[in-house]
Amino acid sequence: MSTPSLSLPGGTWNLGDLTVTRFGYGAMQLAGPWVMGPPVDREGALAVLREAADLGVTHIDTSDAYGPRITNELIREALHPYSESLHIVTKVGATRDAQGGWPIARRPEDLRRQIHDNLTSLGLDVLDVVNLRLGDAEGPQPGSLAEPFETLVELQQQGLIRHLGVSNATEEQVREAQSIAPIVCVQNMYNLAHRHDDKLIDRLATDGIAYVPYFPLGGFTPLQSSALSAVAARSKATPMSVALAWLLQRSPNILLIPGTSSTAHLRENIAGAGLPLSDEDLTALDDIGR
Repeated sequence: MSTPSLSLPGGTWNLGDLTVTRFGYGAMQLAGPWVMGPPVDREGALAVLREAADLGVTHIDTSDAYGPRITNELIREALHPYSESLHIVTKVGATRDAQGGWPIARRPEDLRRQIHDNLTSLGLDVLDVVNLRLGDAEGPQPGSLAEPFETLVELQQQGLIRHLGVSNATEEQVREAQSIAPIVCVQNMYNLAHRHDDKLIDRLATDGIAYVPYFPLGGFTPLQSSALSAVAARSKATPMSVALAWLLQRSPNILLIPGTSSTAHLRENIAGAGLPLSDEDLTALDDIGR
């Protein structure tokens, strides 16, 4: 591994007994269009993963449903055998259909199969962190998570999972999960324009639990705001850099997993997330989603 030429912003956070960099990498974009099939540029995808590791990233987010299996297989090809400092976070609870949809798969037998599929495709004997994906493609949905979460607890007790988390969850579901077993992270949609989890983030920070926003830059609808553009212009930075920097400064328990299929873009994201924002900038940005 080469010496990192960039300093990762944000420092580190502990997912239970696992220390990860707050700036991580999300592997979803390494699969083909609409997260189906292989990448157009396989060597480029492998290069991004190796570059992330070389730059010091120790938190990679994935799922065996991406592709399906594609991103996990790329991670294994690029980085196995894994460094002791590298921690891979995966998720279960949904699968893929031939049309590219994300049908729910949270029955006990579904989850057991998905855990073993992740172990096989990643080349691991135990998964560092597994998030239970709740809700559906429209977002979080109310309802008890007891049965699927208890299934993952059983697999954890069997030694196949180190730590648990939840994804696409309501605050009530987060509390229900915590009443069943310890969790180390919550992965929900959150960014400058979508601030519905503000109170949850603050509570989790008090509890020492990470909050990992997906779609930190808006997802399929990139963030657009006159206030964001104004701060970017003052900072001589891109709006996306400002949005990432704001997230890291929003709360110490926020972990970033922006995805990209480009090594140049990966470096841009790292540099952008380290952008210092003034109190004036933070005040202007805080008003966007409120």
